[in-house]
Amino acid sequence: QVTLVESGGTLVQVGDSLKLSCSASGDTFSRYAMGWFRQAPGQEREFVAAITYYSGASTFYDDSVKGRFIISRDNAKNTVSLHMHNLKHEDTAVYYCAAGRLFTRVAGTYEYWGQGTPVTVSS
Repeated sequence: QVTLVESGGTLVQVGDSLKLSCSASGDTFSRYAMGWFRQAPGQEREFVAAITYYSGASTFYDDSVKGRFIISRDNAKNTVSLHMHNLKHEDTAVYYCAAGRLFTRVAGTYEYWGQGTPVTVSS
């Protein structure tokens, strides 16, 4: 069992940067691949970024955020972060972190989810 708590969501302006954090507790954090997903109002939840099990791990991103967002993890602190740069209005969403055994972009493969943190990008 893993409990995930996101933080850092807030109101920002177009072009701003923002860091989201996700703190994990429970089972051994380093056993899990971690993902960030987001859900905009009226939209389905979509993949943002994922990172494999170990610090300095492989990552991959949705094309919509590639080059602007960076996912990282610190297994010593049981945290995963999402550094977001050059934010756009269309990045507005509730952002969720998730933990799973597989390194994928498919939401259904992730076993544990946080409650989400809202990000609003105002123009």
